[in-house]
Amino acid sequence: MFFRKPSPLHSLPSPTPPSFSKSKHPHNHKLTYTLFFSLFLLPWLLLLHRHLTPSQKHAATPCHPSRPLFYILPLPSRFNLQLLHNCQNLNIYTNMCPHVANNGLGQPLSTPSWYATHQFIGEMILHARLENHPCRTSDPHAARLFYVPFYGGLHASSVFREQNLTLRDALAVDLVDFVQSQPWWQRHSGKDHFVALGRTAWDFMRTEDGEDFGANIFLNLPSVGNMSVLTVERNPWHGHNQFAIPYPSYFHPKTLSDMLTWQNTVRQRPRPHLFSFVGGTRPNLAKAKVRDHIITQCDTSERCVLVRCASGDARCHDPMQVLEVMSKSTFCLQAPGDSFTRRSTFDSILAGCIPVFFSEHTAYTQYVWYFPTERDTYSVFIDEREVNEGKKRIEDVLVGIEEKEVEKMREVVIGLIPKLTYTHPNASGDVGFEDVVDVALQHLSHLLDESRSFGSADI
Repeated sequence: MFFRKPSPLHSLPSPTPPSFSKSKHPHNHKLTYTLFFSLFLLPWLLLLHRHLTPSQKHAATPCHPSRPLFYILPLPSRFNLQLLHNCQNLNIYTNMCPHVANNGLGQPLSTPSWYATHQFIGEMILHARLENHPCRTSDPHAARLFYVPFYGGLHASSVFREQNLTLRDALAVDLVDFVQSQPWWQRHSGKDHFVALGRTAWDFMRTEDGEDFGANIFLNLPSVGNMSVLTVERNPWHGHNQFAIPYPSYFHPKTLSDMLTWQNTVRQRPRPHLFSFVGGTRPNLAKAKVRDHIITQCDTSERCVLVRCASGDARCHDPMQVLEVMSKSTFCLQAPGDSFTRRSTFDSILAGCIPVFFSEHTAYTQYVWYFPTERDTYSVFIDEREVNEGKKRIEDVLVGIEEKEVEKMREVVIGLIPKLTYTHPNASGDVGFEDVVDVALQHLSHLLDESRSFGSADI
């Protein structure tokens, strides 16, 4: 089984709320109260209107022919927005209030388009992106796909320690009951529905005979098996309807120009370090044993930069410093940790650093929609067993790759950045490149084509 991943970022201070004092003039009391109430209520009404009504912002922007029209299923707020009211308790490790800000992008950094984005917040970002997407339709009859905006990951992380399993599972069970009650479910038995989860599949697949690490049973419910489930890590063996999407990194551009500027920046960066590792050990976790060897080998090499996340190194919790280390490295080591996958994989690619994997399940069996089939074109694979048994030294493998091949791989990595990026939700219409969400929509549409014939009946 798998332990929960703690947040890689320290909780950022949330803005101090404005303070209000009572009027000292009795005859102005009603007016002051009315103004106060109006000012307090207006932002929430605008927020609810933006999230719960079809967006017309990009009505004039046509949907690209290669992408399907989709409909956002209206859900009672208890399944998404209402959860944010208790943001300080959404995660047992950290206060999530700073991280749910800006539609899940988190707190803005000093550079435009950059945010301190939490690794497990993707479901919020995807929701916001879909709300303003040019392929969104307000007519469910015209929709090819139906998006279920359930914040299942945020809810799951808030009830990991709930001992009453019925209570822990309750919201997920209610969600499925609600979705099945809608007329659009009946059209294709939910096969045209999809949901996105910001956490790993293991957090939603509790088994009766396994240890209880806080998971609920959402992905075990029979009806969910009909839907497509987007998750940052799929079960490689029992995830027939699970499709891995990238962890959100820190860059959320609004324009093609922003993207091209960043790609050129990392392309031109000097890389004085052969390889680097940002992470810590995982004691008593067998599948993370290779980390011990990685840290030892990196620490004793003059060509490696080691950032020990378990020893209080402040760089681990500073997005720009993490990227600074990676952008000066040719190769970035990506070892399994609490689960197979790592947000660091996407941080390294964002920095133009070639990822080095030690398990097939860190990327190759996961992000098949996003990474090239030819793994050697963008990554290096070193079997963790050979490292653990002392049969291979990481530095020897990396030194042996010719410079011309390294340059080719880096260019492929830099070319992957757009499709591994979550565009800013406020981006206007078609931004000029396909991002994480665009790629997912295309593949979800293809899944319908490849599935059994549905028949033509509609409601």
